[in-house]
Amino acid sequence: MHHPDLERPRSDAMVQVLTLAIAPAVGLGIARFAYALVLPDMRADLGWSWAEAGWMNTTNALGYLAGALLAARAIVHLGAARTMVTGAAACVASLGLCALLHDTVPLNFARVLAGFGGGLAFVAGGVLAASVAADDANRSGFLLGLYYAGPGVGIALSGLVVPAVLHHAGPGSWALAWGALTAVSAPLVLMLAHGVRTNAGAAPATPSMAAPRSTQYMAPLLLGYGLFGAGYIAYMTFMVAWVRDAGGSVLEQAFFWIMIGGAATGSPWVWAGVLEHLRHGHAFALLCTVTALGAALPVVLDSAVILFASAVLFGGAFFAVVASTTAFVRRNVQRTDWGRSIGTLTAGFGIGQMLGPIVAGAINDRTNGLTSGLAASALLLLLGAVIGAAQRDRPAHLNSA
Repeated sequence: MHHPDLERPRSDAMVQVLTLAIAPAVGLGIARFAYALVLPDMRADLGWSWAEAGWMNTTNALGYLAGALLAARAIVHLGAARTMVTGAAACVASLGLCALLHDTVPLNFARVLAGFGGGLAFVAGGVLAASVAADDANRSGFLLGLYYAGPGVGIALSGLVVPAVLHHAGPGSWALAWGALTAVSAPLVLMLAHGVRTNAGAAPATPSMAAPRSTQYMAPLLLGYGLFGAGYIAYMTFMVAWVRDAGGSVLEQAFFWIMIGGAATGSPWVWAGVLEHLRHGHAFALLCTVTALGAALPVVLDSAVILFASAVLFGGAFFAVVASTTAFVRRNVQRTDWGRSIGTLTAGFGIGQMLGPIVAGAINDRTNGLTSGLAASALLLLLGAVIGAAQRDRPAHLNSA
């Protein structure tokens, strides 16, 4: 499909995607994943079990699932850009609420809002990024990867901010950490809104509200992606607590988290060729396997070097897995169905994210440690890779149907 407004210089396409990447940087990298940094202090101050701590990310995933399911409809009525900015703004509001609230139930509602906004922003931004990538075939994998590296920037920023606040303010200062994250995120969302207004390219075709015929065809990828969601979120929820319980200092906790974010930010340059050239579910399976290896390393080997190798492997691959699902949609689904197809996959991902923290938290409570939950995370990731490998591309004559 011809889009004159997307015929822009190569550098401009990169600027568009970098602007769009602010949405997942705030919606996921900060609003979702920074909880892992605040979790140990919140758990100690509020007297939570590991299962209760896991519930905070489960309710976040519930909101994310709702946002993903409603994203296609929101894009139809509001447009992709407005949906994305609205979702990102909701994430900032949720961060502010976490700084103000101190009871478990209201905090969980704030986490639902963060998830809902993140789901809207992530799907809508993914549709826009896929549209830019589709019109730059030589760099499509790189551009998609660049968008999905956005959370890595948010992770790295939160790794710089939260440990410093907790260290200087002392135990029980988790509300100040949420306030600092709000202060960091608000100007980023203003930049996103301004960038969307001043660079109106990346307008995808009008979405269709009819269910895409490819949904049933995506069953292996959908199931594999759900297992990936369960496995990766368990790692991202509890690994900072793992580092702390292993005797890691605040500096080591921050460095570990920043390494995850830095590796995720660099992933487009590592995996662009995989996203562009591997077909079927092969890119997903490969990247999911690398993520599983990263999660498994601390379980089987015990050293600081191994811990940071885990951060690099896991961080470098886990959002490339997400990019591989969008690359699959772009190859196999009409442009008008991208929003609903990406939303369907994101919903499966969200269901997995709902279950992962509860299951891992319950395992951790039962075994009085974090090792068994982390092992379960790695196994879920590996199972997701095996199932996703069975996915096949649609025949070429169906892609244009």
